[in-house]
Formats: sequence, structure tokens, C-alpha cells
Amino acid sequence: MSAPNVPAAELRYAAPVPPIPEHAAPPSGRVLDRRGRRLHDLRISVTDRCNFRCTYCMPKEIFGKDYAFLPHASLLSFEEIARLARLFVAHGVEKIRLTGGEPLVRRNVERLVEMLAQLKTPAGEPLDLTLTTNGSLLARKARSLHDAGLRRITVSLDALDDAVFRSMNDVDFPVADVLAGIEAADAAGLRPLKINMVVKRGVNEHEIVPMARRFRGTGHILRFIEFMDVGASNGWRMDDVVPSAEVARRIAEAFPIEPLEANYAGEVAERWRYRDGSGEIGLISSVTQPFCGGCTRARLSTEGRLYTCLFATSGHDLRALLRGGCDDAHIAAAIGAVWGARDDRYSELRSADTAGLRKVEMSYIGG
Repeated sequence: MSAPNVPAAELRYAAPVPPIPEHAAPPSGRVLDRRGRRLHDLRISVTDRCNFRCTYCMPKEIFGKDYAFLPHASLLSFEEIARLARLFVAHGVEKIRLTGGEPLVRRNVERLVEMLAQLKTPAGEPLDLTLTTNGSLLARKARSLHDAGLRRITVSLDALDDAVFRSMNDVDFPVADVLAGIEAADAAGLRPLKINMVVKRGVNEHEIVPMARRFRGTGHILRFIEFMDVGASNGWRMDDVVPSAEVARRIAEAFPIEPLEANYAGEVAERWRYRDGSGEIGLISSVTQPFCGGCTRARLSTEGRLYTCLFATSGHDLRALLRGGCDDAHIAAAIGAVWGARDDRYSELRSADTAGLRKVEMSYIGG
């Protein structure tokens, strides 16, 4: 039974309240974890709901019509999110990505974008503010998102073949509508636009080259992501992983490519460009080429749990501090202490045993 007045969905990811250090210095703009990794990126999940049921993320047999999502009162308000974001920026965050679930199903999310777009880094620079979406609502939202201050966007698209795409999203959503959303985002000025393809063996690896062919020369950056053991409900097996090296080889056979240097330290995508100058692609290889050593990401769940790894099994309840009357200095100190104690390197330790751990779901924590 659940505790009195506590929704069952809250208990699913119950987290301790982080202690507040007694003698903490104000944020310096550069906090380091135990492995010397700075805090640079913050992913904010604005909802645990999604209108897709992608088989590798929110399989319908788990996230069916009776699944208990978080009630609205549990979610952080936009004002609470903006307040926490400001404190993370004070610790050195320069990039914020809004995610979910599907962030565009959160009502009036443009208002949150507008609030976050006002934040500046300690050096006085604008944040790199972006958003990841499945593209289903993008055609109608692209212009308002841009007008609110969003400058870039990432669209998840796992196949161009309509039958394959409908099967993978498992709600019979047509690929043409996502492509229309991509065109609308481009027209609205949300560039450079990135397109993420999760590649799963026996499901959509035959779409690798068609996807490359479709988006080369458009200015969009297509990124191929290895199927990962996030959460505990997607039935992950190593046999389902198509290694990035194989992806690169398939593309190179059709379109010669060469490696590029990273844009910044901690960038997770390995960059490649077409030798004929028609654009670039990215390879995200968490399974076969772990990048834990340079990981600079923190994740904030929709109800205010702080996670320091995509593969985390537990988090830290910042909402309790927000709603418990703590001032900014104390909350900032707690955030700094959590990051300072961070020692995560899951992908370097991945094994059959760790793959079976009860980790938080990607739909909850944000991919």
C-alpha cells in the first residue's frame, strides 16, 4: 500500500532529500565531481507522459492505459524549474535541454522556454537552450517555440519507412507528420537541427543508409544512437545492439566520411563529415565506446529529482527543498554537494548483472 496522501507514482521513484552542507561557499561557476568532471549540461524532464509507445523506451505492455503517471500537483511548476535552472547555471551549466517523456505535451511549455531563455551564464553569455521531441506536435509548435527563445531542436526519428516507423512508435503514427515537423522547425529557424535515430538489430538497421541519404545536404545533423539498457522495461540484450563502428562502415560504403574533432569537451556524439562537404553525422556509442570519463550531464526529473547518470538507480529530492522553504543559497549548496560526491561510470562497468538493475526509466528521466 502507498503512504497516506502520496500517489503511487511518487513512490515509484522515491528519493532522499540531499543534505545541506554546513559551510558551503557560494557557487563558483565551476563545480567538479570526484573524477574531475565539471557540471556543464542539464537535462530537464518536463513531463513523464508521451503520446508514443516506442518499444525501446515506453513499451505498451508496461506503459498501458492503466499506468499511473505523476499527477499534475507533483510536477515542478515552470517557476520552480526556472529557479532550479538558475542555481545550476551558477554552478557552471551552460547548456539546458528540455525533454520528457514528450515535452511538447506539457501545456504552455513555450512559457518555460521564455523563462529559461532569460538566463545568462556567469560570464554573461546566453544559455545553449534546446529541446528534444518526437516531432508529432512540432509542425504546430515550431514557430512559437522559436519566438519564445528556443534556438535549436532535436527530433527523434528511427526510420523513414512508414511501416517500420509506425511499428516502432507503436501508436500507428505516420512518418510523414514527423517530417513535416522537421520542415516547420527548419523554416522557423530552429537550427542546426539534429535528428536522432536509435538503431536496433533486426528492427531498423536497414534504414541507416536511407536516413543518411535523406538528410545529407540538408544542413541537418543525423545522429545514430546505440540501443541502450536504460530503465528496466525495454528488454535490452547485447545482441540487439548495432555497434557504431558498423553504422560508420555502412554509411562509408555509400558515402565516404571522415572524422571531425569534438565541438567541446564532454560532447557525447563522435562527429563525422561527408568528404564531399554535404554535411555531418554523429555516432553515440554508450555501449561499445563508453564516454563516462567526459560526462558533464545532470538530469532533473519532472517532479524535481536530481540524477547524476542516465543509468541511475536513485536520485535526490530537490523539490522537497524548494517546497520546504529553503533559500537559494542552501539549495545551491545541496546541488554542489551532490555533484561533488558524484562517481558515476555505469557504461564503463556495464555487464549482464548491471543491465538487470532496476534503473529509472528513460521516459521519466529524459534521454
